[in-house]
Amino acid sequence: MRKLIIRDPEIMKVAIQCEIERSEDSRYDHRLHGVLLVCDGRSCYEAAEMLGHSPRTIQLWVNRFERIGFEGLRDGERLGRPGRLDAKQLKRLGKDLRRDARELGYSQNMWDGKLLSHHLSEAYGIELGVRQCQRLFGELGFRRRKPRPVMAEADRDAQMRFKKTQKAGTSGRRGDMEPG
Repeated sequence: MRKLIIRDPEIMKVAIQCEIERSEDSRYDHRLHGVLLVCDGRSCYEAAEMLGHSPRTIQLWVNRFERIGFEGLRDGERLGRPGRLDAKQLKRLGKDLRRDARELGYSQNMWDGKLLSHHLSEAYGIELGVRQCQRLFGELGFRRRKPRPVMAEADRDAQMRFKKTQKAGTSGRRGDMEPG
């Protein structure tokens, strides 16, 4: 049989690897091929070269296959890094966040990432960055709210009178036209 040629083999190799990664079944089959190559007498280095992975990856697949069997080659639950707060602490923190921050002795009344980071450090002994604290708000079901800015030296009574005297459908800004 004559040698077959694939146009743009380097580009196609990357495209095929991406296609394998898209499907859980494809990843499982791919790992089976890696173990099969080792069963056939190939080294982890040879199998890695053929499949486009590191030798360490092939070694991990073979070791999992030896320990667990076929199920060891399937995708498991990906847990990620464990959280810094346990379930009990998260529940308590949720209760803290539902309270006004001033009730807990802070000078501001609204929670933000910076204040939450400080609170976690003081009350729980846990150091988290501001950005991680912002993510924690979402995880606990809170949404971001920004306080409305207050103009320095503004006359609140004059503002309220202005709002009450506006005609419906106008904003009171210069250039707005009133209905004729």
